[in-house]
Amino acid sequence: MTASVALPRQGWGDPASSRRALLVHGLGSNGALMWRFGVALSEGGWFAEAVDLRGHGTAPRTLDYSIAAYAADLGACRVRGDEPWDLVIGHSLGGAAAVVAAASVPDWTRRLVLIDPAIHLDEADREQVRESQQRQFDDPTAEAVRAEHPTWHPLDVELKVRSMQEVSRWAVEQTSEQNREWDVRLPALSLDVPIHVIAGDPEVYALFRGDLAQQLMTRPSLTMSVVAGAGHSPHRDAPEETIRQLWEALA
Repeated sequence: MTASVALPRQGWGDPASSRRALLVHGLGSNGALMWRFGVALSEGGWFAEAVDLRGHGTAPRTLDYSIAAYAADLGACRVRGDEPWDLVIGHSLGGAAAVVAAASVPDWTRRLVLIDPAIHLDEADREQVRESQQRQFDDPTAEAVRAEHPTWHPLDVELKVRSMQEVSRWAVEQTSEQNREWDVRLPALSLDVPIHVIAGDPEVYALFRGDLAQQLMTRPSLTMSVVAGAGHSPHRDAPEETIRQLWEALA
């Protein structure tokens, strides 16, 4: 069994709030890049905490970068005492790891919101992810990030550059190598907590789409919305609409 590591956290809002959310970033990113959700939730009276996943940001480095290992770390992240999180928001890899954590740890969270989650990757998706990460490592500059994402907020550009400077390239590469069968559909279908997916637009680029989305939507308590015109990171491509859909899902 994978040993968990303690993940560094940063928070938005009043730590005494009765509503607590955990924010989980995607591959090659860091907790700070979940700031849009942190700000929005704190303004709504929540306390939100974002973690750096193992190998990312300032989190410990390890040898194990399986989805199960990422999930073990998340499952060990608890609110005060043993209370469940009221909400966990996970993007991409963070969404996959959050699904496995929720399926593995009873009463870990009361609700999941998944941002274009990497539930199942076929070989074409895996290659596109590898190419994207390769481009970022080859030129981790603000100019390159702005050129690829001209609509991003300056903070997202700044934090993306920082995340690429901090992350272990080996960890990112091993995340692909150690998860040859990237598939958490069964854990997702086994959950009995409400799940809402905020997906990217397939006309732009989305991991949660097509047959995969239709298969998961057979689960009665799973709902889905699409951020039109946004890609795999809708909270950076179209933040206002993404946050609107978040509040609608939580209503």
